Amino acid sequence: MDPFSNMNEWKKNMDNFFGDSFWNEFEDVLKPPVPQVNLYQFENELLCYVNLPGVKDLEKIDVFVDYATLELKGIIDIKHGGGQVIKDEIIHGAFERKIELPYPVRSDKIDATYQHGLLVLQLHRLIREQTSKNKLAIKHLD
Repeated sequence: MDPFSNMNEWKKNMDNFFGDSFWNEFEDVLKPPVPQVNLYQFENELLCYVNLPGVKDLEKIDVFVDYATLELKGIIDIKHGGGQVIKDEIIHGAFERKIELPYPVRSDKIDATYQHGLLVLQLHRLIREQTSKNKLAIKHLD
């Protein structure tokens, strides 16, 4: 169940009335970014926590780092055995998110681990310039 399934139609109608770019400022409020991310900056390192509940197969999660961009793609699949949905607050389903990093990072020194629903990425500042988009291998710690 996608709580935002009718949001695009509603947004299109409002864009026609207010103009195309009016709602861009409110997009994160109307539809929170998925997955949720905490990013911590140190002098030469970035620590990124990504909220990914219910991931059983880490091969279905793609993490790409290209210079100063972090790209996350995959599926949050929360299984439940029947019953009527009373609350559906944990956003699930397919996601794709790009995050601009505060500085370029090294593609050869990245650690990715997954434990208890959190993907933890440790990224190191790039001193020399080089770009290449690399898929990361994620270690399952459970």
